[in-house]
Amino acid sequence: MTDSGASRRERKERTRQAILDAALGIADEQSLAALSLRQVTREVGIVPTAFYRHFASIDELGLALVDQSFASLREMLRDVRRSSSELTGVIKGSVDVLVQHVHERREHFRFVARERVSGPPAVRQAIRHELELVERELATDLARLPHADRWSSDDLRIMANLIVTLMVSTAEAIVAAPPERPDVEREVVRTAVAQLRMVVVGALQWESR
Repeated sequence: MTDSGASRRERKERTRQAILDAALGIADEQSLAALSLRQVTREVGIVPTAFYRHFASIDELGLALVDQSFASLREMLRDVRRSSSELTGVIKGSVDVLVQHVHERREHFRFVARERVSGPPAVRQAIRHELELVERELATDLARLPHADRWSSDDLRIMANLIVTLMVSTAEAIVAAPPERPDVEREVVRTAVAQLRMVVVGALQWESR
């Protein structure tokens, strides 16, 4: 590819990312369903028709934000699960990763928390799909842990669902915690770890029938 071709591609990618960043910032104050194309393009400094060189619609823009929000989190959680051979290690490591990731990408978590209940149908469905993928991956990894042979595949799925549901509610609580009140976040994390340990205690005693 020529230098001019590479430059055009880089400019296009920068503009695409600028659109995503602008939409994420604007949507921090309102639902994506209420977001207008003109709001986004005005924020980026491009004409409305230029938007369509990157996204076919606001819904497609929302789907790209969902993918961006979940991609690095899934990879980080995979690394945690691969590094621990004990269920307690998976739980503690996953909570630590979640807290770190929420701090680093607060706007993305606020976006997911809001859009999974009030976003456009396609975006809500995409978020549900991403959460299901996380559950499936977690269930697969849980099956490799000691004593997992006592659990059926359905029970592994249920346990993964419990863990992911708790982690989602924890992320949403951290995002909602006032930044000037670190004690609130500490209590959220303490509660999450206790809840997840209760799940672990129950799981270790559980035998599928």
